[in-house]
Formats: sequence, C-alpha cells, structure tokens
Amino acid sequence: MATKTITLELDAYEKLRQVKRGGESFTEVVRRAVWVDAPATGAALRDYFHNGGSEVSGKYLDAVEEAAKRDPIPDDPWA
Repeated sequence: MATKTITLELDAYEKLRQVKRGGESFTEVVRRAVWVDAPATGAALRDYFHNGGSEVSGKYLDAVEEAAKRDPIPDDPWA
C-alpha cells in the first residue's frame, strides 16, 4: 500500500493524538473521523425528523411545533 507523508501544525497533531486509541495508527484515526460539512441547525434537525429520519411520527412533530408557537417567551429566560 502506498503512503504519503504530511506535515501538521502541533495543535492539529495533538488533536489526532488525543483521540488515538491504544494500538491504533494515525491512518485509522483519520479513517474513523467524521468530517462535518456544515454546522447542525434546528431547521436541519426538524427536516431530518419530518423526512422520516426517526421513529417519531409526523403527527407528534406537528403537535410539538404547535405547542412551541403557543409557548410565551419568558421575561427572564434564566429564572
């Protein structure tokens, strides 16, 4: 199998080293990594559920959205 040598800044190397499991190579760490293209948003999560991304029914999700519309914003959200 061909290999390639890369250069990393120390902070990037430390991130890889910290998630490396016993006996695992850096190649295995990189292969195990999940690369996020965009940050998750509430809208994306709602779309995921509405498009069958879970066992939650559409009826339940609609009821939650209706309840949220009727839920007033508190004067002091930390109270």
